[in-house]
Amino acid sequence: MESMGAKTSLLTESQQQAVAHKTGPLLVLAGPGSGKTTVVTQRIATLIDGGVAPWQILALTFTNKAAQEMRNRVQLLLEEKGLHARGLTVSTFHAFCARVLREWGDRVIGTTTFTIYDTADQRSAAKKAIQACQMNESNFKPASVLSVISNAKNKLIDVDTFENEASDFYAKSVAKIYRAYENILRGNDAVDFDDLLMKTAKLLETDSEVRKSLEDRYQYVMIDEYQDTNHTQFVIANKIAANHRNICVVGDPDQSIYAWRGADISNILDFEEHYGEGAVVPLGRNFRSTGNIVNTAATLIENNLQRKGKKLYTEHEDGDEPTVVSLEDEYCESESIVKEVLRLRERGVLLREMAVLYRVNALSRVLEDAFRNAGVPYVVARGTAFYDRKEIKHAISYLRLLVNPKDDVAFLRIINTPTRGIGATSISRLEQIAYSLGFSLLEATSTVSKEQGFTARAVNAMKKFFENYRQWHIDARSEESLTAASSLADLVERVVRESGLEELYAKNSGEEDLERLQNLEELVSAASEFEELYEAEHEGEEPETPMHLLFAFLENVSLVSDADAVDPENGAVTLMTLHASKGLEFDFVAIAGLEEGMLPHERAIHDTTQMEEERRLCYVGITRAKKYLHLSNARRRMQRGLTKRTISSRFIREMSGKVLQLEPSVEPWDIPDVDPNVQSSDAITFGSVVRHKRFGIGKVERIIRRPRGSTVTVKFRGGVKHLVLEYAKLELVPPGVSPDF
Repeated sequence: MESMGAKTSLLTESQQQAVAHKTGPLLVLAGPGSGKTTVVTQRIATLIDGGVAPWQILALTFTNKAAQEMRNRVQLLLEEKGLHARGLTVSTFHAFCARVLREWGDRVIGTTTFTIYDTADQRSAAKKAIQACQMNESNFKPASVLSVISNAKNKLIDVDTFENEASDFYAKSVAKIYRAYENILRGNDAVDFDDLLMKTAKLLETDSEVRKSLEDRYQYVMIDEYQDTNHTQFVIANKIAANHRNICVVGDPDQSIYAWRGADISNILDFEEHYGEGAVVPLGRNFRSTGNIVNTAATLIENNLQRKGKKLYTEHEDGDEPTVVSLEDEYCESESIVKEVLRLRERGVLLREMAVLYRVNALSRVLEDAFRNAGVPYVVARGTAFYDRKEIKHAISYLRLLVNPKDDVAFLRIINTPTRGIGATSISRLEQIAYSLGFSLLEATSTVSKEQGFTARAVNAMKKFFENYRQWHIDARSEESLTAASSLADLVERVVRESGLEELYAKNSGEEDLERLQNLEELVSAASEFEELYEAEHEGEEPETPMHLLFAFLENVSLVSDADAVDPENGAVTLMTLHASKGLEFDFVAIAGLEEGMLPHERAIHDTTQMEEERRLCYVGITRAKKYLHLSNARRRMQRGLTKRTISSRFIREMSGKVLQLEPSVEPWDIPDVDPNVQSSDAITFGSVVRHKRFGIGKVERIIRRPRGSTVTVKFRGGVKHLVLEYAKLELVPPGVSPDF
């Protein structure tokens, strides 16, 4: 049997140093493709092999996919030594905090059977809070208010502190909404994502018994992607490791790209200040990419000041030089990317090993058209897209209400879906009754009567709704009832069927309804797959009731991330944002839209800190590529209906050197002006019939002449288009030809 020592001997000297480190703080500066997962898993296995009990180790990361991979790799390493990993905690931060609050939550939020609100639920609660404060949604947009509240929670600023520190009108108004929002959450026994972290951090700060229990259990704390942690995550890790100081953090400041959602790069930059006695091990060797790609990334990121220096290198061959192309417009840019995909496919590169990355989602539309027109399979990675579908949202709300009868948000989503004859007036009256009795809305349905002003139909529908839930609840917790669900999948299938959702879509033969029905069937499959994985992970333990599994399943649904949405076995090109690409790798990577205002984003143009994050984002994109890198921009791009000239991204200039292979005669950082077709633009007037290469034949409805470029409004068959006349390449059609509409 191969020894752990033989395994570690295959590591580089730096990797071995990190793996062998046992006690005291350790910072592993892991560059892209430097084998950090190998280091983390080998270190966990080495600790267990050295006598540390698996249950004493806590490893935290950011995605379910990363946690699962880490768990599997540790298990394989230990099996080779005849050891086991039972009790080992490898989890995302949010899932770990949810577990802590399921045990200790009554001390900080008054319950352990809370619901986790997703983005849509949060927005619904925020809207109610704004209305409760009698404020206008046009002045206080739910998304903006939630962003402020989220940032506050990430900094451990609760509603009382926020209220005390509010100094201007807007902040004081948000403070009122924050309080109303918190009241709604508490009234529904619910928490949002930020609460999972914030409440756990508060618990560790204020409850010595909980803190001692966790620090006694977890003698070794390991955190992956440490550059992405926010203040609350720092507090959680720091409190657990404060006494034994056996904390190992792995990360790369150069890949810190989530400041917009609270990530604090200072956590990793100041690690040595927090843990002065700690060791620092840089991992600069890139095992993923060819030499030219590594050099391109290194040249770019050296322009940042907020970083810890490390030499990036690889022992791979130089490989193909990255290509930079500057195209006429976004359509030509998309076509050039598809052309490169087809060329590489001919050379044997699999479609599933190719990705197209972009800064903003809006860029995907034209790219999707180009791939579709060329007949090239593609997938757009959108993370929770499946669970955002209307019918799935309804089904999930039924299930959420089942585990938490006080979840009024879920109740309101489904009480009249499918239609039961319970109108807005009945719901409003029900809310009044619930408020007066101190009941949840579900509880209140059991008390309604015609004497209270409800119609006979509404009374019957509400009582049937309540009785269904009562029976589901009994059967989901019971192991003896004749109607009890024997599995999680059975329970989900039963709720989908008996709620009426299945019948709602089955009775219609339209394609859309059939697709919705298939999606509901897929939800049952998802529950079944989850149950299998759960049982494999908890092998040897007492079997759980369907209700307990439902708790875990709904948490898993809530904690899905963009990176988890990518199927590595899918034979298609992946289209995704640069942010979503973090942690992934592909043989071929194309980055589209390298223009000022796009990448870097326009918000960063006058802010040095934000500009450095944009540069890190570009760096992350480049380092996803293993063999081939294609960088592109469009010299003109349509924005808000108008085609505008663009300026090439400064990042192209910064990364350019001898490693970039440019398209012949094109210098994207010095784009020459395009000569306008003066003759055609002068000849086109109001009422002219013109031909456009994409939109066909249309009629000019308006022209505005300007010294810097005229705009023309043309009505085509597909709709009205606003174009820059000098660059639209419109052709006058012969007299007698009419528009094709």
